[in-house]
Amino acid sequence: MKQPPPESIERVRKMTFASIYPLYLARVEKNGKTEQDLQKVIHWLTGYTAKKQQALIQDGVTFDTFVKKAKFHPNAHLITGVVCGYRVEDIEDPFMRKLRQLEKLIDELARGKKMESILRSGE
Repeated sequence: MKQPPPESIERVRKMTFASIYPLYLARVEKNGKTEQDLQKVIHWLTGYTAKKQQALIQDGVTFDTFVKKAKFHPNAHLITGVVCGYRVEDIEDPFMRKLRQLEKLIDELARGKKMESILRSGE
């Protein structure tokens, strides 16, 4: 089972949500999706409303804080597949698994998957 190296996980923990959010947004917009679509996916997974997402960006929270304070959806375990060369469901580190779950949903959104399928439980 391939796992991210500990130094990589620590580096990601210290990154800010604000530094990565524009990259997420650019990716989905490049593929015809909107910021509202992105916010909806993030809200489903983390419980963060669009307003709270903007506050997290303005406050410069780290991904460590972002993940710790999120209320992950009970169906998050249904998010499977490969992101950045790692099979999401096989990642042992809970922080990294949750972050890769988010990235997997954003990837699916950018590739045009239907929202009902992305959200794993409907709305």
